[in-house]
Amino acid sequence: MIAGLLLAAGAGRRYGMPKALVDGGAWLRRAVAALTDGGCDSVLVVVGAQADRVVPLVPETARTVLAADWAQGMGASLRAGLAELLHSAPPQVQAALVHLVDLPDVDASVVRRLVALAGPAVVARAGFESQPGHPVLLGRQHWADIVASAQGDRGARDWLAQRHDLIVVDCSDLASGIDVDTPDAAQQQPRGNR
Repeated sequence: MIAGLLLAAGAGRRYGMPKALVDGGAWLRRAVAALTDGGCDSVLVVVGAQADRVVPLVPETARTVLAADWAQGMGASLRAGLAELLHSAPPQVQAALVHLVDLPDVDASVVRRLVALAGPAVVARAGFESQPGHPVLLGRQHWADIVASAQGDRGARDWLAQRHDLIVVDCSDLASGIDVDTPDAAQQQPRGNR
């Protein structure tokens, strides 16, 4: 079994609003659907900024956890999500697939490609045009270590950089993998699959 972990806690300062609220929650719903349709057995959405407005937009197929220290950056969201999974995920859950709410062109096809590699020891991430990206697949045996090391806006970047067993899965044929940080960038975002 695979748990989808959607990080959607940020304030979206450059965007002018939390990205989980963009288009009435359209990015949030799209990201949850990508995880579910791509093969994740459950989805946990990490909320933070304006959580009272975000939580009602989360599809019923997913559950939420609040990252109380979300303002510290992506590391806080990742810690909150993985800590919740460590506490609540049944033993059959072998890995977590970490996805970001601001990747609107990453769909179920990208998720499926990564989920196919799932196992308790796996460390894999999507790559786009030779650049590392998201989603990131983290085997269960690594969760506690990542919770202990995830910091600031870097999330697990430093932890991943030390891994010699990291598998980068090229997904350039499926999506751009570009995170959308401003409304102007959203207007330039490609529609659908490549």
